[in-house]
Amino acid sequence: MAQEPRAERIPKMTEDTAGSRWTSTIMETNGVKLHVVQAGPEGGPLAILLHGFPEFWYGWKEQIEPLIRLGYRVLVPDQRGYNLSDKPDRISQYNAEKMALDIVGLIDAVGRQAAAIIAHDWGGHVAWWTANQHPERVRKLVVLNCAHPRVMLRNVLLNLRQTLKSWYVFALQIPWLPELILKRKSYSILRKFISWQGPSGPMSEADEKLYIEAWSQKRAFTSMINWYRAAFRTIPLTLRQPRIQVPTLLIWGEQDRFLDRKLAQQSIDYCRDGRLVYVKGASHWVHHEDPDGVCSLIKAFLSEKE
Repeated sequence: MAQEPRAERIPKMTEDTAGSRWTSTIMETNGVKLHVVQAGPEGGPLAILLHGFPEFWYGWKEQIEPLIRLGYRVLVPDQRGYNLSDKPDRISQYNAEKMALDIVGLIDAVGRQAAAIIAHDWGGHVAWWTANQHPERVRKLVVLNCAHPRVMLRNVLLNLRQTLKSWYVFALQIPWLPELILKRKSYSILRKFISWQGPSGPMSEADEKLYIEAWSQKRAFTSMINWYRAAFRTIPLTLRQPRIQVPTLLIWGEQDRFLDRKLAQQSIDYCRDGRLVYVKGASHWVHHEDPDGVCSLIKAFLSEKE
Protein backbone atom coordinates (compact mmCIF):
# COMPACT_ATOMS: atom_id res chain seq x y z
CA MET A 1 0.00 0.00 0.00
CA ALA A 2 1.45 3.37 -1.00
CA GLN A 3 0.87 6.54 1.00
CA GLU A 4 1.76 10.15 0.29
CA PRO A 5 4.62 11.14 2.62
CA ARG A 6 4.28 14.01 5.02
CA ALA A 7 5.64 17.23 3.55
CA GLU A 8 8.75 17.23 5.73
CA ARG A 9 9.67 13.75 4.47
CA ILE A 10 9.73 14.63 0.77
CA PRO A 11 13.34 14.94 -0.49
CA LYS A 12 14.35 18.20 -2.11
CA MET A 13 15.13 16.52 -5.43
CA THR A 14 12.01 15.05 -7.03
CA GLU A 15 12.55 16.16 -10.61
CA ASP A 16 15.61 15.81 -12.81
CA THR A 17 17.00 18.29 -15.29
CA ALA A 18 15.44 16.45 -18.24
CA GLY A 19 11.99 17.24 -16.84
CA SER A 20 10.91 13.68 -16.06
CA ARG A 21 8.81 13.57 -12.93
CA TRP A 22 10.20 11.66 -9.98
CA THR A 23 7.58 11.17 -7.29
CA SER A 24 8.19 10.51 -3.63
CA THR A 25 5.98 8.18 -1.61
CA ILE A 26 5.91 5.90 1.41
CA MET A 27 5.28 2.20 0.75
CA GLU A 28 4.37 -0.38 3.37
CA THR A 29 6.26 -3.65 3.03
CA ASN A 30 7.12 -6.49 5.39
CA GLY A 31 6.06 -4.58 8.51
CA VAL A 32 7.98 -1.37 7.73
CA LYS A 33 7.36 1.82 5.78
CA LEU A 34 9.98 2.64 3.18
CA HIS A 35 10.45 5.96 1.46
CA VAL A 36 10.56 5.28 -2.29
CA VAL A 37 11.26 7.52 -5.28
CA GLN A 38 9.30 6.34 -8.31
CA ALA A 39 9.71 7.29 -11.96
CA GLY A 40 8.97 6.05 -15.44
CA PRO A 41 5.89 4.64 -17.20
CA GLU A 42 3.58 2.81 -14.82
CA GLY A 43 3.05 0.03 -17.33
CA GLY A 44 6.74 -0.55 -18.01
CA PRO A 45 8.75 -3.50 -16.70
CA LEU A 46 9.83 -2.98 -13.11
CA ALA A 47 13.36 -2.15 -11.97
CA ILE A 48 14.32 -1.70 -8.31
CA LEU A 49 17.59 0.05 -7.43
CA LEU A 50 19.15 -0.74 -4.04
CA HIS A 51 21.78 1.52 -2.49
CA GLY A 52 24.51 0.47 -0.10
CA PHE A 53 26.30 1.96 2.91
CA PRO A 54 26.30 4.85 3.59
CA GLU A 55 24.15 6.12 0.73
CA PHE A 56 20.42 6.55 0.19
CA TRP A 57 18.12 6.66 -2.85
CA TYR A 58 19.95 9.71 -4.22
CA GLY A 59 23.05 7.62 -4.94
CA TRP A 60 21.29 6.27 -8.06
CA LYS A 61 20.40 9.68 -9.51
CA GLU A 62 22.54 9.12 -12.62
CA GLN A 63 20.96 5.76 -13.43
CA ILE A 64 17.25 6.63 -13.11
CA GLU A 65 16.73 8.53 -16.37
CA PRO A 66 18.53 5.99 -18.61
CA LEU A 67 16.25 3.27 -17.24
CA ILE A 68 13.17 5.43 -17.85
CA ARG A 69 14.25 5.95 -21.46
CA LEU A 70 14.53 2.18 -21.76
CA GLY A 71 10.85 2.01 -20.77
CA TYR A 72 11.24 0.87 -17.15
CA ARG A 73 9.12 1.74 -14.16
CA VAL A 74 11.78 2.52 -11.57
CA LEU A 75 11.56 2.22 -7.78
CA VAL A 76 14.44 3.57 -5.71
CA PRO A 77 13.90 3.00 -1.98
CA ASP A 78 15.73 4.27 1.03
CA GLN A 79 16.35 0.84 2.53
CA ARG A 80 15.22 0.17 6.09
CA GLY A 81 17.24 2.18 8.58
CA TYR A 82 18.20 4.84 6.04
CA ASN A 83 17.19 8.44 5.49
CA LEU A 84 13.36 8.71 5.47
CA SER A 85 12.48 5.02 5.85
CA ASP A 86 11.52 3.26 9.09
CA LYS A 87 14.34 2.45 11.50
CA PRO A 88 13.60 -0.61 13.65
CA ASP A 89 15.38 -0.60 17.00
CA ARG A 90 16.60 -4.21 17.20
CA ILE A 91 19.74 -5.33 15.37
CA SER A 92 17.97 -8.53 14.39
CA GLN A 93 15.65 -6.45 12.20
CA TYR A 94 18.53 -5.79 9.79
CA ASN A 95 19.35 -9.33 8.77
CA ALA A 96 19.43 -10.26 5.10
CA GLU A 97 16.30 -12.41 5.12
CA LYS A 98 14.14 -9.57 6.43
CA MET A 99 15.56 -7.09 3.95
CA ALA A 100 15.02 -9.50 1.05
CA LEU A 101 11.37 -9.67 2.09
CA ASP A 102 11.28 -5.86 1.99
CA ILE A 103 12.08 -6.08 -1.71
CA VAL A 104 9.53 -8.82 -2.36
CA GLY A 105 6.98 -6.59 -0.60
CA LEU A 106 7.80 -3.65 -2.85
CA ILE A 107 7.22 -5.83 -5.91
CA ASP A 108 3.87 -6.87 -4.44
CA ALA A 109 2.99 -3.26 -3.55
CA VAL A 110 3.01 -2.24 -7.20
CA GLY A 111 1.17 -5.35 -8.33
CA ARG A 112 4.04 -7.07 -10.14
CA GLN A 113 5.31 -10.63 -10.16
CA ALA A 114 9.00 -9.88 -10.68
CA ALA A 115 11.53 -7.10 -11.14
CA ALA A 116 14.99 -6.45 -12.42
CA ILE A 117 17.12 -5.67 -9.37
CA ILE A 118 20.13 -3.37 -9.66
CA ALA A 119 22.21 -3.00 -6.52
CA HIS A 120 25.49 -1.75 -5.07
CA ASP A 121 27.48 -2.59 -1.94
CA TRP A 122 25.09 -3.66 0.90
CA GLY A 123 22.24 -3.28 -1.55
CA GLY A 124 24.05 -5.98 -3.50
CA HIS A 125 24.03 -8.23 -0.44
CA VAL A 126 20.25 -7.86 -0.25
CA ALA A 127 19.98 -8.45 -4.00
CA TRP A 128 22.07 -11.64 -3.90
CA TRP A 129 19.92 -12.91 -1.04
CA THR A 130 16.65 -12.01 -2.78
CA ALA A 131 17.72 -13.74 -6.00
CA ASN A 132 18.74 -16.83 -4.03
CA GLN A 133 15.73 -17.11 -1.75
CA HIS A 134 13.06 -15.74 -4.11
CA PRO A 135 14.31 -16.39 -7.66
CA GLU A 136 10.80 -16.29 -9.09
CA ARG A 137 10.58 -12.60 -8.08
CA VAL A 138 13.82 -11.54 -9.81
CA ARG A 139 13.80 -11.24 -13.60
CA LYS A 140 17.42 -10.14 -13.91
CA LEU A 141 20.11 -9.26 -11.38
CA VAL A 142 22.77 -6.55 -11.68
CA VAL A 143 25.25 -6.21 -8.81
CA LEU A 144 27.97 -3.57 -8.48
CA ASN A 145 30.99 -4.26 -6.27
CA CYS A 146 29.43 -6.68 -3.84
CA ALA A 147 30.44 -10.30 -3.39
CA HIS A 148 28.09 -13.26 -3.18
CA PRO A 149 27.33 -13.75 0.58
CA ARG A 150 29.05 -17.12 0.80
CA VAL A 151 32.11 -15.79 -1.04
CA MET A 152 32.27 -12.81 1.31
CA LEU A 153 32.11 -14.95 4.43
CA ARG A 154 34.74 -17.39 3.19
CA ASN A 155 37.17 -14.64 2.25
CA VAL A 156 36.74 -12.63 5.43
CA LEU A 157 37.57 -15.78 7.40
CA LEU A 158 40.26 -17.37 5.21
CA ASN A 159 41.72 -14.69 2.92
CA LEU A 160 44.10 -12.53 4.97
CA ARG A 161 44.07 -9.80 2.32
CA GLN A 162 40.28 -9.50 2.58
CA THR A 163 40.34 -9.84 6.37
CA LEU A 164 42.61 -6.79 6.53
CA LYS A 165 40.47 -4.87 4.05
CA SER A 166 37.44 -5.61 6.24
CA TRP A 167 38.98 -4.31 9.47
CA TYR A 168 36.33 -1.58 9.81
CA VAL A 169 33.55 -4.20 9.76
CA PHE A 170 34.92 -5.63 12.99
CA ALA A 171 35.35 -2.15 14.47
CA LEU A 172 31.69 -1.33 13.79
CA GLN A 173 30.58 -4.20 16.05
CA ILE A 174 31.45 -2.12 19.12
CA PRO A 175 28.32 -0.50 20.64
CA TRP A 176 27.85 3.32 20.40
CA LEU A 177 31.58 4.19 19.98
CA PRO A 178 31.61 4.05 16.15
CA GLU A 179 28.64 6.44 16.07
CA LEU A 180 30.43 8.84 18.41
CA ILE A 181 33.61 8.87 16.34
CA LEU A 182 32.04 8.98 12.87
CA LYS A 183 29.64 11.82 13.67
CA ARG A 184 32.47 14.18 14.64
CA LYS A 185 33.12 17.28 12.51
CA SER A 186 30.02 16.81 10.36
CA TYR A 187 30.86 13.20 9.55
CA SER A 188 34.28 14.14 8.15
CA ILE A 189 35.63 10.55 8.30
CA LEU A 190 32.57 9.20 6.52
CA ARG A 191 32.75 11.89 3.83
CA LYS A 192 36.33 10.85 3.10
CA PHE A 193 35.25 7.20 3.16
CA ILE A 194 32.85 7.68 0.26
CA SER A 195 34.45 10.51 -1.71
CA TRP A 196 34.65 9.26 -5.28
CA GLN A 197 36.92 10.39 -8.07
CA GLY A 198 36.79 10.03 -11.85
CA PRO A 199 35.20 11.99 -14.71
CA SER A 200 32.39 13.25 -12.45
CA GLY A 201 34.94 14.58 -9.97
CA PRO A 202 34.80 14.28 -6.19
CA MET A 203 31.55 14.58 -4.32
CA SER A 204 30.22 18.12 -4.67
CA GLU A 205 29.37 20.38 -1.75
CA ALA A 206 25.69 20.07 -2.69
CA ASP A 207 25.94 16.28 -2.56
CA GLU A 208 27.75 16.39 0.77
CA LYS A 209 24.94 18.51 2.22
CA LEU A 210 22.30 15.99 1.11
CA TYR A 211 24.27 13.04 2.49
CA ILE A 212 24.82 14.75 5.85
CA GLU A 213 21.10 15.51 5.99
CA ALA A 214 20.29 11.85 5.36
CA TRP A 215 22.79 10.62 7.98
CA SER A 216 21.38 13.11 10.50
CA GLN A 217 17.82 11.79 10.41
CA LYS A 218 16.68 10.60 13.84
CA ARG A 219 18.14 7.12 14.64
CA ALA A 220 19.46 6.79 11.07
CA PHE A 221 23.16 6.52 11.80
CA THR A 222 22.90 3.71 14.33
CA SER A 223 20.41 1.92 12.07
CA MET A 224 22.83 2.12 9.15
CA ILE A 225 25.63 0.62 11.23
CA ASN A 226 23.27 -2.07 12.48
CA TRP A 227 23.44 -3.62 9.00
CA TYR A 228 27.05 -4.53 9.79
CA ARG A 229 26.17 -5.72 13.28
CA ALA A 230 23.35 -7.90 12.00
CA ALA A 231 25.65 -9.51 9.41
CA PHE A 232 27.54 -11.25 12.21
CA ARG A 233 24.24 -12.84 13.23
CA THR A 234 23.26 -13.98 9.73
CA ILE A 235 25.50 -16.77 8.50
CA PRO A 236 25.30 -17.09 4.70
CA LEU A 237 25.79 -20.85 5.02
CA THR A 238 22.04 -20.94 5.68
CA LEU A 239 21.35 -20.15 2.02
CA ARG A 240 19.22 -23.02 0.81
CA GLN A 241 21.23 -23.32 -2.42
CA PRO A 242 24.18 -21.02 -3.03
CA ARG A 243 23.85 -21.01 -6.82
CA ILE A 244 22.04 -18.07 -8.41
CA GLN A 245 19.62 -19.21 -11.08
CA VAL A 246 18.57 -15.85 -12.57
CA PRO A 247 20.61 -14.08 -15.30
CA THR A 248 23.27 -12.02 -13.51
CA LEU A 249 25.62 -9.19 -14.43
CA LEU A 250 28.39 -8.33 -11.96
CA ILE A 251 30.06 -4.94 -12.54
CA TRP A 252 33.30 -4.48 -10.60
CA GLY A 253 35.42 -1.36 -10.21
CA GLU A 254 38.96 -2.75 -10.27
CA GLN A 255 40.38 -0.27 -7.76
CA ASP A 256 38.01 -1.22 -4.92
CA ARG A 257 39.90 -0.64 -1.67
CA PHE A 258 37.34 -2.52 0.42
CA LEU A 259 37.06 -5.76 -1.56
CA ASP A 260 39.72 -8.05 -2.99
CA ARG A 261 39.48 -8.32 -6.79
CA LYS A 262 39.40 -12.12 -6.53
CA LEU A 263 35.95 -12.00 -4.94
CA ALA A 264 34.38 -10.94 -8.23
CA GLN A 265 35.19 -14.10 -10.21
CA GLN A 266 34.43 -16.30 -7.21
CA SER A 267 31.00 -14.68 -7.00
CA ILE A 268 30.13 -15.07 -10.66
CA ASP A 269 31.14 -18.73 -10.41
CA TYR A 270 28.04 -19.20 -8.26
CA CYS A 271 25.79 -17.99 -11.10
CA ARG A 272 24.19 -20.35 -13.59
CA ASP A 273 23.98 -17.58 -16.20
CA GLY A 274 26.42 -14.90 -15.14
CA ARG A 275 28.93 -12.53 -16.61
CA LEU A 276 31.55 -10.32 -15.03
CA VAL A 277 32.71 -6.93 -16.29
CA TYR A 278 35.70 -5.18 -14.70
CA VAL A 279 35.77 -1.38 -14.99
CA LYS A 280 39.36 -0.17 -15.21
CA GLY A 281 40.30 2.82 -13.10
CA ALA A 282 37.06 2.76 -11.13
CA SER A 283 36.84 2.18 -7.41
CA HIS A 284 34.14 0.79 -5.15
CA TRP A 285 31.98 3.77 -6.19
CA VAL A 286 31.89 2.74 -9.84
CA HIS A 287 28.35 4.04 -10.51
CA HIS A 288 29.46 7.53 -9.50
CA GLU A 289 32.83 7.48 -11.21
CA ASP A 290 31.68 6.02 -14.52
CA PRO A 291 27.91 6.62 -14.64
CA ASP A 292 27.69 6.50 -18.45
CA GLY A 293 29.67 3.27 -18.68
CA VAL A 294 27.65 1.62 -15.93
CA CYS A 295 24.37 2.73 -17.52
CA SER A 296 25.44 1.36 -20.89
CA LEU A 297 26.27 -2.03 -19.37
CA ILE A 298 22.98 -2.17 -17.48
CA LYS A 299 20.90 -1.12 -20.49
CA ALA A 300 22.55 -3.68 -22.77
CA PHE A 301 22.05 -6.46 -20.25
CA LEU A 302 18.42 -5.63 -19.54
CA SER A 303 17.66 -5.34 -23.25
CA GLU A 304 18.81 -8.88 -24.01
CA LYS A 305 16.05 -11.39 -24.56
CA GLU A 306 15.72 -13.94 -21.77
